[in-house]
Amino acid sequence: MELQMVHSFLESSAAARPDKVALVHDGERVSYRQLNRSASRLAGFLLQRGVLPGDRIVILLSNGVKYAASYYGVLKAGAVAVPLNVETGQETLGRLLDELQPAGIIVEQGGGHLLQQFHLVPPSVRFLVAIDTSVPGDEPRLVWGWDEALMAEELPEGAGKVSPEALASIIYTSGSTGQPKGVMLSHRNIVSNTRSITQYLRLTENDIQMVVLPFFYVMGKSLLNTHIAVGGTVVINNNFAYTASVIRQMAEEGVTGFSGVPSTYAYLLHRSPLASFRDRLPSLRYCTQAGGHMPREIKERLLQVLPPHTKLFIMYGATEAAARLTYVEPERLPEKLGSIGRAIPGVTVRVLDAQGEELPDGACGELVASGPNIMVGYWNDPEATARVLDGNGYHTGDLGYRDADGYLYVTGRKDHLLKVGGHRIDPQEIEEVLMSSGTLLEVVVLGLDDPLLGKKLVALAVPLGGNPSDRTLLSFCHARLPRHKIPGEIRLVAALPKYPSGKIDRASCLALCG
Repeated sequence: MELQMVHSFLESSAAARPDKVALVHDGERVSYRQLNRSASRLAGFLLQRGVLPGDRIVILLSNGVKYAASYYGVLKAGAVAVPLNVETGQETLGRLLDELQPAGIIVEQGGGHLLQQFHLVPPSVRFLVAIDTSVPGDEPRLVWGWDEALMAEELPEGAGKVSPEALASIIYTSGSTGQPKGVMLSHRNIVSNTRSITQYLRLTENDIQMVVLPFFYVMGKSLLNTHIAVGGTVVINNNFAYTASVIRQMAEEGVTGFSGVPSTYAYLLHRSPLASFRDRLPSLRYCTQAGGHMPREIKERLLQVLPPHTKLFIMYGATEAAARLTYVEPERLPEKLGSIGRAIPGVTVRVLDAQGEELPDGACGELVASGPNIMVGYWNDPEATARVLDGNGYHTGDLGYRDADGYLYVTGRKDHLLKVGGHRIDPQEIEEVLMSSGTLLEVVVLGLDDPLLGKKLVALAVPLGGNPSDRTLLSFCHARLPRHKIPGEIRLVAALPKYPSGKIDRASCLALCG
């Protein structure tokens, strides 16, 4: 019988291979039996606290064993898992909790006291599970320790059963185009996307995934679900700032898969010993990239530096798609280097005009996706939902075209287009040219308000080492771009502001220019 619920992946793998290592983190090695038992006991605790199907449970934890147990435990109880960034600011966290009205919160070390101290706990919250807390006292009380919560009896499998159409998780977008929106994903959404990803990556129980992306980010969540689904092993490393330690652990653990966003790979190429380790990564079967456009220069360099047996999957997706929409087969990548590929199994991606009509090959329009993985909508925001979901599917906001072979290309975003002196310009084209100079780690091109031009182009660039001058880079642009696409200014900076997922935070970059 086909599995219909997200937590069924864990239960099935625990039944099939109970003693297999599911998670590795900071020296801790947890088997599928142990992980499943912890999740079931947490689910039992949640039901004892009166949690009902559809109740939101906020998870404010860093990547780790307790995060995984919490995520699957919440789902086993029939509740909705809402992972949030542990570094969310007080004001934003208060707004999100007010918006979510959660029944409970599972919080990082020290976080339970902070939430109460800042009066961020809304009246809907009936309990806090705090990792480092053990509070003696009589019922009723608000704060429980993790170990206390796991003293509950295991929830019998199927006890918290809900429909596959029921809400499983609310994942917040990074807010790159405004306030973060809560993307509602059903069990069906996540299960269908998980199956598709395991199919095209050909994942098996022998796969060992290195995870450096946060689990509250949709791609991180996807890495956890896909490898738990096949009975593989997830190696969690929260120290990507120390890239050498990540590469070393990949070699030690025999990691078969690594995943990242463009900045992850830029730092691996230029700020890590990846090139010198290529002979020590015999097990590295594949690398995957998503999370936005990766410059051609980085892709070409990766193909040279990765071990010859390692396949590179370039992928495209969205939080609203439960993660994945398209991928480029590694064997086609050299000839389709600028492409985001073709739709994954079970998904359709079309190029539509403003009237919703499909456009012919080569014509530029909006990429619109449909399939069982597309979100239910945005939490408490029917207007925003109606703007992106209609009878044609999910309107990604990305502009692009399809070539004669059926491969899709993204040329930019509708909301990133800049009007400069009457010209509509997509910054991605200029960023691509600047990166091709080979002298930059990363770059972002922004539009600053200008009374004459409407917007003035400014580039923030992180140099690799030789510290190219802004004049050298401007001369490089002059030779390759029309005059109206040349930045008025190039500012060299030590680093670009980023979201916790590793994506560039354009709003904070703009603030830097102010």
